[in-house]
Amino acid sequence: MSAGAAQLLPLNIARHRGRDEQNNDVGAVADRFCQRYVKESASENERKKEATALVNEYFDIVTDFYEYGWGQSFHFATSYLGESFYESLARHEYFLVYQGQFKPTDKVLDVGCGIGGPARNVVRFSSCSVTGVNNNEYQIKRARRHDTYYGFCDKINYVKSDFCNLCFGDNEFDGAYAIEATCHSADKNECYSEVFRVIKPGACFVLYEWCLTSKYDPANEEHRRVRHGIEFGNGLPSLDSTQAVLDAMAAAGFIVEDSFDITERFTKNEPKSLQWYAPLQGRLFSLFNFKSTPMGRWVTSKLCQIMEFLRFAPNGTRKTAEILEEASVNLVKGGELGIFTPSFFVKARKPST
Repeated sequence: MSAGAAQLLPLNIARHRGRDEQNNDVGAVADRFCQRYVKESASENERKKEATALVNEYFDIVTDFYEYGWGQSFHFATSYLGESFYESLARHEYFLVYQGQFKPTDKVLDVGCGIGGPARNVVRFSSCSVTGVNNNEYQIKRARRHDTYYGFCDKINYVKSDFCNLCFGDNEFDGAYAIEATCHSADKNECYSEVFRVIKPGACFVLYEWCLTSKYDPANEEHRRVRHGIEFGNGLPSLDSTQAVLDAMAAAGFIVEDSFDITERFTKNEPKSLQWYAPLQGRLFSLFNFKSTPMGRWVTSKLCQIMEFLRFAPNGTRKTAEILEEASVNLVKGGELGIFTPSFFVKARKPST
């Protein structure tokens, strides 16, 4: 199957890992990952200390599932009624480009680039050059393959680097963006400080951040359970509040010019719209995103079970599907309760002097 083709069948999720691949024993990795979240109170501090290993384990086993079920842009987006799933994802990305005011001559940093879906749309929209940062080798490999297929190799490059220790010089980039990625960092203060260091004075950093909203009540057992399910199912060291994100931005030296919850503002607009979790509920149906619906996820889980039993898929494939089902259920619940948003928008600027 070509890199650009839509994945109608779960062929890639049955991929047997090569001996030279990191975390090539899917079953062992899935078990080890689950142990980090074995109970609700389980070592948040330990997860932060081991964030790099935790996040790499997670994406080594789930990336093929993400790409099969969601496409090449690993993020959510609210949708206007009549807008397709993929149109909404692209619009969500274009909004960041507009806010960042990226120009064709700019060199822009993508903090947490996934397999390059957003970077390709950013280049399409603005014609800027993008450097994608990712600490997962397999995702970078997939991103480069897609770039070759679509013809973006001259405009996008990828660097394996930790968010909290970026391997670039000071004042190197004309701007930066992050789309639902820095939630995987061990320390947002360090992460934002590194972005501050590598962008030029006067440049913008625009991002969507996964956050707990002001409705989250740590004394509420259901809220805590949903939060834990989101963290476990999505490989997060810990979720932070919107205020904690703004505080970390200020501590890094940024001037926050704008911030708001996209999902909250979107639903107050006059045009009819669907919430960001609608695809997970099956409310934004099409042939291509059926896979992300409850029925589609059930079918995928059963296929994984059969393929694993027949040894067409590696041991641990079904468990990976179960981890992602835990994510889906709790993301929807967090959205319905209003205690979680995947799209807290921040526009921050590095002072000119």
